[in-house]
Amino acid sequence: MHLTWLDNNSWLIEMAGQRILLDPWLVGPLVFGNLPWLFTGKHSQPRPIPEADLLLLSQGLEDHAHPETLQQIDRMIPVVASPNAAKVVQGLGYVNVTPLSHGEHFTLADRLEIQAVPGDPIGPFLVENAYILTDLERNIKLYYDPHGHHSPSLRNFAPVDVIITPLIDLRIPLLGPIIQGGETALQAVQWLNPQVIVPTAAGGDVVFEGALVSLLQAKGSPDEFRRLLEQHHLATRVMQPTPGQRVVVELSPVDG
Repeated sequence: MHLTWLDNNSWLIEMAGQRILLDPWLVGPLVFGNLPWLFTGKHSQPRPIPEADLLLLSQGLEDHAHPETLQQIDRMIPVVASPNAAKVVQGLGYVNVTPLSHGEHFTLADRLEIQAVPGDPIGPFLVENAYILTDLERNIKLYYDPHGHHSPSLRNFAPVDVIITPLIDLRIPLLGPIIQGGETALQAVQWLNPQVIVPTAAGGDVVFEGALVSLLQAKGSPDEFRRLLEQHHLATRVMQPTPGQRVVVELSPVDG
């Protein structure tokens, strides 16, 4: 397995001989609700859009289904997405779109299975997707959740070899957390017993501006999470990616 972090929640996952482009924000600014004064994210430099066999979207919000980036991608690429994100890409003219509700799965090239599990709540009535990716030949599993809301149903998938999830908390005073790491990431490790955990959602080569940025409070770090793992006698390794660098994820042999 190879992983390339493309900043924020954007990843290229190479697994089971397939290239999965996940939640890409690669060109143009990141703005929510056409309110740049409130929040704007900018890349230090635009990232090239990598070739991929499948586009995988966990949410319909702009930081996961980024319209300007999606407009630069071939509309014929297969897309697997949460129902909310599926509406975004369909509105942009994508023609091969598979919406996945929680509990549903999709198989790519008879080699890679993608299963949707409950992910992050967006408002009071919508829970977006997290994903379990399984290399069917080697029985290697990867779990991705971009904001750290881990469903107890994950226990049914243990063990999982690699987790991609936040390791820090990011909150707005009085409103609560928008990203959860720390204790929630620890709980996911205890449930899934991964060999490796990889942080996501924490910046990269990007700059954030706007009124909301001054209110955000961050807590934690990968080093603090390593100490938390040690305190709980957990052998999971923390791997810190460098933006744009393709890295191999070293895994021990898996039985079965």
